[in-house]
Amino acid sequence: MPMEDNNHGDNSNTVGEYCYELAQKLFPICRSITGNGFRQSLAILKEELPEINVFEVPSGTEVFDWTVPKEWNCTEAYIEDEEHHRIIDFKENNLHVLGYSAPFDKVLPFSELKNYIYTQKDQKDVIPYVTSYYKERSGFCMSQNQFDELAKHEDQKYHAVIKSTLDEHGSLTYGECIIKGKSDKEILISTYLCHPSMANNECSGPALSVALAKFIKEKPRYYTYRFIYIPETIGSITYLSRNLEVLKKNTVAGFVLSCVGDNRDYSYVKTRYGNTITDKLLENTLKHLVPSHKAYSFYHRGSDERQFNAPGVDLPVCSVSRTKYGAYPEYHTSKDDLTLISPEGFAGEYEVMTKSLLVLENNFKYRINVFCEPQLGKRGLYPTISQKGSYSSIIAIRDFIAYADGTNTLLDISELINIPAYELIAIKDKLLENKLIDVMN
Repeated sequence: MPMEDNNHGDNSNTVGEYCYELAQKLFPICRSITGNGFRQSLAILKEELPEINVFEVPSGTEVFDWTVPKEWNCTEAYIEDEEHHRIIDFKENNLHVLGYSAPFDKVLPFSELKNYIYTQKDQKDVIPYVTSYYKERSGFCMSQNQFDELAKHEDQKYHAVIKSTLDEHGSLTYGECIIKGKSDKEILISTYLCHPSMANNECSGPALSVALAKFIKEKPRYYTYRFIYIPETIGSITYLSRNLEVLKKNTVAGFVLSCVGDNRDYSYVKTRYGNTITDKLLENTLKHLVPSHKAYSFYHRGSDERQFNAPGVDLPVCSVSRTKYGAYPEYHTSKDDLTLISPEGFAGEYEVMTKSLLVLENNFKYRINVFCEPQLGKRGLYPTISQKGSYSSIIAIRDFIAYADGTNTLLDISELINIPAYELIAIKDKLLENKLIDVMN
């Protein structure tokens, strides 16, 4: 039985509040591609979604052309002046430390210290998010304005400290939640959990993913759903190295959730050739629901859709966003804070995704099982009074029937008659209830 569309007048706003509150819990944690911050964040998600299973992959493991790096953890980082006044402090904002910094403890003048400091010169009031995952170095991040103030006293000495570890016996962590359906064929929903305190870029995807998993759990479903929570890039590569065979065999459609909590645009990044069912589904949903949305070609890829679409992997996976990563000024800076996301922003993307998933669950081929037009009136599907204007309510039903010839899916019919696929679900259900159409294998 296909998943029913009983989501009319749903609780999207309440779900938006739930996602925002979950993002708030995740926001303060210092995460990276490995380490305790990732585990702590995953534990928060597991409290909401106990079905998440946690996996550890040892540092040094070869994953295709990559190697799982040493595990990084940082407990303290600061720069203080000669009076022990802290100029910047990791405990106040965890973006102040260069991601994956090696331990550091030196007293040095600003003329030397500046070589370890990173700023965003075109946005002088933000702390940038900067990392060095695969080359060992140490560093600090601050606003350009703050840097300029310090630069006025080049001979002033500072004590710069980073208390961190790089453990070659550590591991990379990821989470997986599989919700079984009637079929072994799968829908993949991936999101990443590896950036420190940035709300839209980091916390929004996992929060929405948990809400979608809860939505799916409550529905009768045809497909099996695979939700994964991974560190970006190295995490998707690691996951694919362990699961490529089953993913290639079973994945029907897939989504990377990234930057889904703001209240600006709606957007998605197409697959490599832009011709999969996922591409068609998202375009169908968004062009009717949000005509002003942006569809980016694969040339504008940047998240884990890169790995899922790689040659030889070739999974039908699009990246889904409100405002696309890199396309808003607060991206990868301290300005990507909790004021940038909202319950309303989450609610909008939740609606896009739930409507899209419902369409997938009903996207079969249908065939009318009577010759000529069926008599709709005796089934309560047609006005009993014939008058100009009385036919508008059943035009969509008649158009659906006209193209339900066994060769067209729900999405195909939607494109042919220019009615949103998510609105055709109710029509299809009425026709099935009245035994006028058959579901084709």
